Amino acid sequence: MRLENEVAIITGGGSGMGRTGAIRFAEEGAAVVVADLNLEAAEETVRLVEENGGRAVAVQADVSTLEGNQKAVDAALENYGSLSIAWANAGVATAVKPLLEATEADEKHFDLMHAVNVKGPWNLARAAMPHLKETKGSMVITASLSGLTARPGNSAYSATKGAAVQMTRALAIEFAPHVRVNSICPVATETPMQDVFTPGDMAKVIQPKIIAGIPMGRLANTTDMADAALFLASREAGMISGHNLPVDGGSLC
Repeated sequence: MRLENEVAIITGGGSGMGRTGAIRFAEEGAAVVVADLNLEAAEETVRLVEENGGRAVAVQADVSTLEGNQKAVDAALENYGSLSIAWANAGVATAVKPLLEATEADEKHFDLMHAVNVKGPWNLARAAMPHLKETKGSMVITASLSGLTARPGNSAYSATKGAAVQMTRALAIEFAPHVRVNSICPVATETPMQDVFTPGDMAKVIQPKIIAGIPMGRLANTTDMADAALFLASREAGMISGHNLPVDGGSLC
């Protein structure tokens, strides 16, 4: 198995690609700490992992904080004795909206996105790196295609994901040769977050346009993203570090 004897933390593991990732990582032999602000969602992920024959524990954690990420690290050490993979997957998005229509509420949501999308991976690195160095492990960050390209009405979200892209490079340089750090940069993916980008009836108008811009002809799914993260976390990617992997169905071609 590709992750045999590995111990992984996945933040945002209560839904979407984090939940699928927990199941896939466990299928490949990892013991998984499922960290999420929503404890019930994290526990449901654990149930699904165990139902499939895997090992996992749930942790309620505000991963925008150092304390929240430290809880996840402590859970890995207490339950499994080590830590070799940290996937900073938790993220927050906002609906596409012209900048000049932004309100005070939008500004507050920008602060939340920065806290989760930027400080989240940074604080997970602070908590996890001492242990990842010991195991010569791997960190994966969920960035976004929006961190590599730009589109109107998406400046706040793009700014946070652009920060995640550059953080990936900076951490990879800082912690080489002991720890590899990479990111995945998803195209539009069938997750609850996609409903935030295109809420309600907007999806009927915008999603066909999104799909038209993806040469593979479909939205991505959570397995696409989980498998990409699994590859980067695994020893198969042992000479890959500092890269931001577009998982985009050919969108950047």
